[in-house]
Amino acid sequence: MLKLGLIQMRCSINREENIDRAEAKVREAAARGAKIICLPEIFTTIYFCQIEDHKYFKLAEEIPGPTIARFQTLAAEIDAAIVAPLFEKRAAGLYHNSAAIIDAGGSYLGKYRKMHIPDDPLFYEKFYFTPGDLGFRSWKTQAATIGVLICWDQWYPEGARLTALRGAEILFYPTAIGWHPSEKRLYGARQHASWETIQRSHSIANGCFVAVPNRTGFEAPDGGDGIEFWGQSFVADPSGQIIAKAGVDQEEVLIAEIDLSLVDQQRTHWPFLRDRRIDAYEDINRRYID
Repeated sequence: MLKLGLIQMRCSINREENIDRAEAKVREAAARGAKIICLPEIFTTIYFCQIEDHKYFKLAEEIPGPTIARFQTLAAEIDAAIVAPLFEKRAAGLYHNSAAIIDAGGSYLGKYRKMHIPDDPLFYEKFYFTPGDLGFRSWKTQAATIGVLICWDQWYPEGARLTALRGAEILFYPTAIGWHPSEKRLYGARQHASWETIQRSHSIANGCFVAVPNRTGFEAPDGGDGIEFWGQSFVADPSGQIIAKAGVDQEEVLIAEIDLSLVDQQRTHWPFLRDRRIDAYEDINRRYID
């Protein structure tokens, strides 16, 4: 059996405070037995994408860099792998929404750059982030083979499938998603249900575990309308059943115990990978079939 740790946390504009609190929560997860621990999307800062302002580019950093070095040291100390999502500065004028993968022992395995970039009210990510160019990948950690995708990637079955086809037994989706307060009464329940359902479907279609750490709390950069992050981080097994779930409005270190042998079992008894008609899918590369 393997324990996963998902860090559901509030984030502020104070970078060092966020990093210190994240480290404390990672340590708690490890103390409770977690061997792979994932933080939420761009956990070192507030979700600044609610507005378009060049001042927020100063929050970006290199990967690897000082923050990743700190978490490499931490991973070696606690003997657990860590997924650390950051706002990456690749070069002047070139930025990504990324996640670093650090193995137990502290080795830096690589990074994932968010492939799908939204541009919706209060989620103006295209202003800040260049779409990822590293593709969909997996990494062999000491505990399991994992894939990492980020937030808006959640809605795309293609990303989940391609990551699973690279051997991922667990799909991690570090996330920053919540309600527009003005929409919550009318649309809140269905919005959350859609988000949860699509990710459970990825676990079913690919016969793997899905682990989703979200942030929680209310954030309104520069006094805007704000987003009420809905928390509810969760882990789903290869049949799509939720086996661990956090609350809505509280910080939480969510621990889920998983059995990796269920991946082989599920894929054997529900052989979707066997029955894929790869000879018939070439049109998937088209934007739309007129």
